Amino acid sequence: QRLRVHLYDDRIEAFLGSTLVVSHPRARGRGDGHRVHVINYHHVIHALRRKPQALWSSIYRDSLFPRTEYAEAWKALQRDLPRREACRRMVDLLFMAHDQACEAELAHLLEDDLAAGRLPDPKALLSRLSPKPMTLPRDVAVTHPSLDSFDALLGAHA
Repeated sequence: QRLRVHLYDDRIEAFLGSTLVVSHPRARGRGDGHRVHVINYHHVIHALRRKPQALWSSIYRDSLFPRTEYAEAWKALQRDLPRREACRRMVDLLFMAHDQACEAELAHLLEDDLAAGRLPDPKALLSRLSPKPMTLPRDVAVTHPSLDSFDALLGAHA
């Protein structure tokens, strides 16, 4: 198969035949000469999960956070916790957003925690994200009609 890649100013698109397979955004450099990276954390979260300390010195770290709330959480964790614990908590938060597919909801909870002066704790946040256990409805009694009634129904239309 031939994969064709089209480069545009704002995106990269890949086509397999005439079918668009994937599209990724592109970013241009800032005015101060620094390079800008567009990183999707979904693509690297499993590697970070194995080595969370890599987050500390990653050149892609600031581009890795999906929303500003995550970047603010990283600043708070970095400021108030030892390096090892800060990296582990941040990677756990990113993995939770990826695994539970709750990026926006988790961002709101992070914002609430930071506004209250609390450091984000992945275990506590996971319990707030988990669905509430519900009881199943009681069994409903179902009475089945007799098979003779079907014969009578079919005989009436024949």
